[in-house]
Amino acid sequence: MLVIGAGIVGLCTSYELAKNGWTVSLFDPNPPGSQCSSGNAGALSSGSVAPLAMPGAIKDALTMLVDRNGPLHLPIHYWLQAAPWLTAFVRSSQQERVAQIATALHELLKDSVSSHAELAAEVGCPELVRRTGQLHLYPDARAMSKDDASWSLKRKHGLRVEYVDAQAIRALEPAVSDNYRVGVFLPDEASVTDPLQYGRSIADALRARGGEFITARITSLARSDDAWHISDGARTWSGRHVMISAGAWSGKLLEQLGYKIPLISQRGYHVQLPRSGVSLSRIVVLADRKVFINPMRDGLRIAGTVEIDSIDRPLNKSRALLLKEHAKAGLRDPILENESIWMGHRPCLPDSMPVLGAVPNQPNLWCAFGHGHLGLTGSANTGKLLARALARNSTENEIPMLSIDRFL
Repeated sequence: MLVIGAGIVGLCTSYELAKNGWTVSLFDPNPPGSQCSSGNAGALSSGSVAPLAMPGAIKDALTMLVDRNGPLHLPIHYWLQAAPWLTAFVRSSQQERVAQIATALHELLKDSVSSHAELAAEVGCPELVRRTGQLHLYPDARAMSKDDASWSLKRKHGLRVEYVDAQAIRALEPAVSDNYRVGVFLPDEASVTDPLQYGRSIADALRARGGEFITARITSLARSDDAWHISDGARTWSGRHVMISAGAWSGKLLEQLGYKIPLISQRGYHVQLPRSGVSLSRIVVLADRKVFINPMRDGLRIAGTVEIDSIDRPLNKSRALLLKEHAKAGLRDPILENESIWMGHRPCLPDSMPVLGAVPNQPNLWCAFGHGHLGLTGSANTGKLLARALARNSTENEIPMLSIDRFL
């Protein structure tokens, strides 16, 4: 099995395949788990079934796009390129479609916290999965009411939600500022305290099972003589099966086979503070600002924002530094010094669902990409799903809505 992409989804899928007896080679120009998989917010959100395109959220989202300092931003120079994706995004917000998407995401994400806890124990880093819940906060009831539809959908699919007032918030997290007075506590959700080390641990366990890592950016793939041939322009590798798990770069590979997949990068940022002076016990989400604050092993990570822009444009430093202002609003007297900043490419499809499973009419070509903001959460279950499909050599998808068919 040739796996293109060694992010968290590629790693989890390859590890499950190796456990099932497959010989796996992973191809990536960067070290395993070092890109978007290392810089995410670290949230494990098994109940996050509400798509980004919720019916009531579309108007707010389109307003945010033109706000340079808002949680969602689309620079003017990228409006034309993004227009087809935005059109499909709006279509995905129809009520019936949202209900279908939520059901599909529930099937993929259910029990994902337990899946990660089991995986972390298997690969020797059980301490990295912290099961202390998540705290999602709003400044007041009016701000919270904007997300009523989203919370209702999550509760419908079994997410346990405990509503909290200012007193309960302070009891859970004294470091939260008085700006946030209402919210929800999700006792069954979790987080990862070091996503990069988690990826490295999975990679080490994969190597122990015979997995091979090859430093190469795969730029082409073709099929002949009952085999797939992939190349980085200078070298070629051949195998019977190929898995495309290249994150935001996956669409370009499929274009060579005639598939037009509406995959874009939603560029995400984080600021990490090595000595923040703030003590938290769990992820705190400033839900009105779409910002996740995670106390990690190497400092306090403030992550969030969506910037829809070219995959080739450099990091926007001012966009990253906005996160410090959010931290100042959400926490009591944080020390906002000596920060490191990061930007990564979330692979996002307009319906908020990944592409998983076999590619029709392309024997032994498989997909595992497009998880958007839920790559870490969905990675462990994605690996299990693909390993089951390959074990029975079935082109039928366990979750039909996640098939690439929907874009053909």
